[in-house]
Amino acid sequence: MREPWVVGVSGASGTPYAAAVVRGLLDAGQPVDLIVSRAARLTVLDETGRPFRDAHWAEDLAGWLGRDLAPDDVRHWPAGDIAAGPSSGSYRVRGMAVVPASTAACAGIAIGLSKDLLQRAAEVNLKERRPVVLVPRETPVTRSHLEHLIALHDAGAVVLPASPGFYGSGASATAAQLVDFVAGKVLDALGVPHTLFRRWSGELAAER
Repeated sequence: MREPWVVGVSGASGTPYAAAVVRGLLDAGQPVDLIVSRAARLTVLDETGRPFRDAHWAEDLAGWLGRDLAPDDVRHWPAGDIAAGPSSGSYRVRGMAVVPASTAACAGIAIGLSKDLLQRAAEVNLKERRPVVLVPRETPVTRSHLEHLIALHDAGAVVLPASPGFYGSGASATAAQLVDFVAGKVLDALGVPHTLFRRWSGELAAER
C-alpha cells in the first residue's frame, strides 16, 4: 500500500530546498505527495525559470528536479483542491514537510486557518500526531512570527529554520552543498536515511 510523505511548497524564497528534499525522499525509495501553493508557483518560476502547471505538472516537476519520474514516485495535488486525499486524516501518509515555509503558511497552520490544501494537510498531520517539519526561511522575524513558530512547536511540529552548517565543507561550500545540508536535516527529522552531507565526526576539518 502506497504511504507517501507529503511535501508542501509555500511561496517563500527557497525552492531549491524543496527540490532537494523531494530528490532525497525519492532516492530513499519514499513516494511523495506534492502540494505547491499558488504563491510558490511564482517563486519556482522566478528562482528556476521553470513554470509549474497543473495540466503539465509531471513534465514541469521532472524539469525542476532534473530527473525522470516513475509513475508512482510523485502524486500532485492542486493547492485549491480542499477535497484532496491529504485533507483527511483517513488518507494514509507518513507525515509532512513544508519547505520552504512562508510566514503566511506558518501563521495559517498555527491558527488552523486551512486557507488551502497545504495548510489543511499540515493541520491534519499535526492532529494525527504524524511527523511534521516546517522550514521557515524568513529573516529577521517579527514577534508574531515567533509566536506562531512556538505554537507550531507546542502542537508537535519540528521547526527547522533554513540554517545551513559549514562544518561539512567549510567556507568554500557551494550553494548546492548548503542546500543539501538543510535538506538533509529535514530528512533526519523525518527519520529518512540519506547521504546529503558529511556528518560531524568530532575532528576539526576532517576530510573536507
